[in-house]
Amino acid sequence: MSLLDVSGLTVSAGQKRLVDDVSFTIAAGERVGVIGESGSGKSVTSLAVTGLLADSLTSAGSVLLGGTQIIDAPDRALRSLRGPVAGILFQEPLTALDPLMRVGRQIAEPMRRHLDLRGVALQDAVRAALEDVSLPDPRFARAFPHELSGGQRQRVATAIALAARPRLLIADEPTTALDVTVQDEILALLDRLIAERDMALMFISHDLAVVSRMTDRVVVMRGGRAVEQGTVEQIVGAPHDPYTAALVASARALDSALDAPVSPPASPPASPPASPPASPPASPPTDGEVAR
Repeated sequence: MSLLDVSGLTVSAGQKRLVDDVSFTIAAGERVGVIGESGSGKSVTSLAVTGLLADSLTSAGSVLLGGTQIIDAPDRALRSLRGPVAGILFQEPLTALDPLMRVGRQIAEPMRRHLDLRGVALQDAVRAALEDVSLPDPRFARAFPHELSGGQRQRVATAIALAARPRLLIADEPTTALDVTVQDEILALLDRLIAERDMALMFISHDLAVVSRMTDRVVVMRGGRAVEQGTVEQIVGAPHDPYTAALVASARALDSALDAPVSPPASPPASPPASPPASPPASPPTDGEVAR
């Protein structure tokens, strides 16, 4: 059985379909990327598979997460899945974290609820979780989210998502709000932790290069539909759908532009040597000088 099995998923807002008949699976330990432009339905899909859709949205089809049907299930039945089965890492940590709660307490909450840790064991687990995301200083546990940088907040959010030892990590655009250098650090961190814990990954992004780096198989979405699926090699090497081909062409054009050698700026032409200033014309002789 797949860890996540999505079949015929449809999500609607009134008469408008945001996700239309999407199907895919993720096996234990597998890394799958979901890629598409803004409005393609990829983030809505991630909310649907964890039962976190807004009340204004309706869903149909089938979503089996760890063998439990998500569609139409009451929220109380899904709480035990969020954490041990699927951890969720959102795009903007400043809005995902509780601004009024210290970081250590936010990491401790899923450990207390799902792992039944208390006292010194809980404190040690929080400390270890922060060390896992390269925040070893004890002061981080006592900090509030607004006291941290963007990269530090995303590391904390990662620690929370992984606190209950999930079998699947759902990462929804986890580096979009970060600068390029911090993006690379967070991607390397996720790659290491997923490998160490042998987790499955559902990585959502609009960036084909990032998806190719982080995943083995890709689901391409456009207009709420999955227009193509395949391994990274198949998608990049021989795309079938015109939209997928356009994504690949754009990524290659960007890579070519970045790889092109940068010519040094041309030196300005040498200025000709300055001529000595011309002597002013001699003043005409005065009448007295002519008389002499």
